[in-house]
Amino acid sequence: MADPTLLETGSSTPVAPPENPVKSKSPTQIALERLRKDKIAIVCAVIVLFFVLLAIFADAITALTHTDPSTLHQDLVDEYGFPTVNPSAAHPFGLEPRLGRDLFARWVQGSRPSLIVATSAAAISTILGTAMGLLAGFLGGWVDRAISWLIDLMLSLPLILFVFAFVPVVQSWFSADEVTVSRVRLWSLVAIFAVFGWTGLGRLVRAQVLSLREREFIQAARAIGAPTRQILFRELLPNLTGQIIVFLSLAVPSYIASEAGLSYLGIGLTEPTPSWGRTINSALSYYETYPIYFWQPALAILVLVLALNLLGDAIRDAFDPTTRR
Repeated sequence: MADPTLLETGSSTPVAPPENPVKSKSPTQIALERLRKDKIAIVCAVIVLFFVLLAIFADAITALTHTDPSTLHQDLVDEYGFPTVNPSAAHPFGLEPRLGRDLFARWVQGSRPSLIVATSAAAISTILGTAMGLLAGFLGGWVDRAISWLIDLMLSLPLILFVFAFVPVVQSWFSADEVTVSRVRLWSLVAIFAVFGWTGLGRLVRAQVLSLREREFIQAARAIGAPTRQILFRELLPNLTGQIIVFLSLAVPSYIASEAGLSYLGIGLTEPTPSWGRTINSALSYYETYPIYFWQPALAILVLVLALNLLGDAIRDAFDPTTRR
């Protein structure tokens, strides 16, 4: 029997098959390759990873440096409330004016509540927004109208005023213990951010689903009798991965800045939980005479939020095939 390669080419010389056949890639794989080539995204990812590890191992770091965020060093503070010692190996960032608490320990421990609030709220709001958008776009009818009305209602409510009204009420349900009150405030902020934060993603997912549900692969799935659950999670959801990841990457820095701002205003986290926002509030009175007190949390928030925003922009560009970085 003749060699098929000879029949196809019409030549007596056999043609070897290609050594590296072309492999198809999913949009997610293409986006990850673009991210790996983006130097700004890599640098930002390293910075974010540093702060994540700082929050995870905060207790171990303070134990290794023999520092504590709540221990008072009144003997190292003068009669005017200013520290009598400079930053050293014992106190790398110096001491807090008036109370004498270690600023390095409070800086390290302050990264944890900020990231807990931001990541928890971003994860919950992403799940809510995706679920609501899928249901509204796919089912349509009264479900779409009800969810759209709910989104409009949530967007019309002022977040700050709601925090002012909601947090004290929830706090009054629990004991007056400082630790309990601080935890209640932390998870109250998570709940408020999640409830108010899903609306943007819900609208985006709804619009995408309205477009995708008329495509041929969705019609084919309906024709063969695929259940609604399978169509939503196996056919529609994979096509929304890019939008969901972009929303999640941009929501985290927004929530970090919001938590710091609310703590600065006095309606966020309270003692004994260290918070960068509350530290900035306390440091304003000493800015001219003891600026290191202010710049430690301020620079941490600036660097972390900037890195997360730039990383979010890089992720958005990587999943958008019309952009080139």
